[in-house]
Amino acid sequence: MSEWATFSLSQIATMRKGISYTSSDYGVEDSGHPFITIKCFVKGGGYEPTGIKFYDGFSIKTDQLSAGDVLFAATDLTRAGDIVGSPLRVPAFSSPKSALASMDCVRIEPLPEKCDKAFLYHTLMLPSVRRQMVALSAGSTVLHLDTKKVPNIRVRIPLAVDAQQKIAAILSSIDDAIERTEALIAKYRQIKAGLMHDLFTRGVLPTGQLRPPREQAPDLYRETAIGWIPKEWEVRKLGTMAKIVSGVTLSSKETPPNWVTVPYLRVANVQDGYLDLSEIKTIAVPRAELEFLRLLPGDVLMNEGGDFDKLGRGTVWAGEIEDCIHQNHVFRVRPEQTALLPWYLAFYSESSFGKKYFLLSSKQSTNLASINSTQLNAYPIALPDSMEQARIVERLQKMNNRIESLKIDASKLSRKKLGLMQDLLTGKVPVKTEQPELVETAA
Repeated sequence: MSEWATFSLSQIATMRKGISYTSSDYGVEDSGHPFITIKCFVKGGGYEPTGIKFYDGFSIKTDQLSAGDVLFAATDLTRAGDIVGSPLRVPAFSSPKSALASMDCVRIEPLPEKCDKAFLYHTLMLPSVRRQMVALSAGSTVLHLDTKKVPNIRVRIPLAVDAQQKIAAILSSIDDAIERTEALIAKYRQIKAGLMHDLFTRGVLPTGQLRPPREQAPDLYRETAIGWIPKEWEVRKLGTMAKIVSGVTLSSKETPPNWVTVPYLRVANVQDGYLDLSEIKTIAVPRAELEFLRLLPGDVLMNEGGDFDKLGRGTVWAGEIEDCIHQNHVFRVRPEQTALLPWYLAFYSESSFGKKYFLLSSKQSTNLASINSTQLNAYPIALPDSMEQARIVERLQKMNNRIESLKIDASKLSRKKLGLMQDLLTGKVPVKTEQPELVETAA
């Protein structure tokens, strides 16, 4: 069992900021260095591959990174403090060129005789350390970390490096499991995207088989304004088979005493193909307005605006909250279910066809777009009969269920890791390096 002691970061590690750069230094994957930017960081800790860039500018040898090196974010994307101070471990890139990090990142290199690199990474993820990082940050629009004060942050660690390595191995094994699960989620999302393309262009026959591709059986298809569709299908505007209603407008006026207070959905609640009901706000409205705006099971909720890839995305209300209404930035689409099934519309709006229409018809500004009720009413839907719609929905719901199951697994693993971090990184559960199974049993 190892003794623990408290040190400042400057006593156990050295730090170096990343390189200065301009956008003109960006290169392409085939020729540039993998370039880690602030967008590679995840809230609390972790690596987001979509943030990676490639750098063709000059760099000196001391700037180059190796797989497993630890960085932390020296700034944030907002004032929320989600990213600032969060650590990441440099992944193993396939590029033959060494990775580099931007000036918004700080490389922290532990002294080998004092601290294990993987252990330090997990320690930087502790809420107590994260709070210190945020406390050392300031900014009117974006938080910036005072990196000169970071070396004074104090952490408690085992004196024995082998004990640190044992703790890091346990936590890293859970990280590996989380990464494998998230990789599966990404894989099935790609499969789902391909499946949606096939289902909304070829459909599903009563036998359960997709129609042959148009290249193999051109007589089974016809050309329309939105592309080739099975000849039995039609193209109808959404407004001809659904009632579309904008929600309540928020007001600062004093509430009359005879109004009723009810829960309502905001844009934040209607996410990318699912509902986030973790925070529900309330609003006072006349009783007649409640009757008009009350959500019913089978209503499809679609956002008026947002990021390009999420614009118009729909999800189906299942009556999760009683007497719930919706804000004016969320459209309620109530389909005539003899013509259009709610989940068919939700999946269709998630497909490449839905995204293409919204992007082409929306009002766009930097990184954001919006649609109005006129555009939504004119939304063209490739429409099979209700029985074929149900077969398509069944296929996609099975894929959704598989993805949701994996997301639950990833969430359980993350909660397990948080518990182990509190136990192992604070010394609450002692580590005996000669008896590794003891820690896992206690966890």
